[in-house]
Amino acid sequence: MINDQLELKSITTDDLGAVVELDQACFSGLWTLDAYKRELDSPNSVLLGLFAPLSKVKLLAMGCFWSILEEAHITILAVHPQYQRQGLGQAILYFLLKTAYELGLERATLEVRVSNKAAISLYQKFGFKTAGQRRRYYKNNDEDALILWLGNIQYPEFQDTLEKLRIKMSDRLNLYNWSIVDC
Repeated sequence: MINDQLELKSITTDDLGAVVELDQACFSGLWTLDAYKRELDSPNSVLLGLFAPLSKVKLLAMGCFWSILEEAHITILAVHPQYQRQGLGQAILYFLLKTAYELGLERATLEVRVSNKAAISLYQKFGFKTAGQRRRYYKNNDEDALILWLGNIQYPEFQDTLEKLRIKMSDRLNLYNWSIVDC
């Protein structure tokens, strides 16, 4: 596997085929092509992707959040199964939170399967705390979801936190010979 530069960019209609492929690989088709088109058309939706021009798989990771009042509600965070555990989840989460900060949002929230220990660990590294549980949230198997929250995004300390997370993310990516170009 040749690792090189990753390009961070907003998803466009030209990327929708790769987005649906990644969704299928990670979630067995959680969202449809039309659902992703609606995300692109929504002024309240942020959809980011990490692309690897030299890789056979072009879209390695993606994340989405809805801007609802002062909140970033993270709806999607996906890393292609062949590229998991290489820091790409950290990277996409970092850029989602950085974007939320830049938009002036005050907090972030998400739901995660109670069985998804790797994702829960990642979110906890970023400061998310458990705020509750949604019973039988996932319709494909009636699994519960944890509700996670991260507050104080606009507090001055969060800028320091973001910088520390950026350094950790970069160090992790460097272990796998990845570097990010912010497009």
